[in-house]
Amino acid sequence: MIRTQVQLKDEQVRALKELAAARGASMAELIRQSVDAFVLASRGVDEEERRRRAIAAAGRFRSGRSDVSSEHDRHLAEAFGQ
Repeated sequence: MIRTQVQLKDEQVRALKELAAARGASMAELIRQSVDAFVLASRGVDEEERRRRAIAAAGRFRSGRSDVSSEHDRHLAEAFGQ
């Protein structure tokens, strides 16, 4: 690990201390976890994961309508008030 120094606002330090105490972790660990989450979120989802998620979601929901595939444009227009 590389040691680094950051400056935090008073409110950030208070919130971190409370979270660290509640979770039984150090402030440094929470900061590392936060950086990991931020970096992961910044990268976005790659094409393979996006495809996997779409396939997993396909067919999981029911509208109760039998004409959605043929009348999807009309249903969307109604849903968006157009």
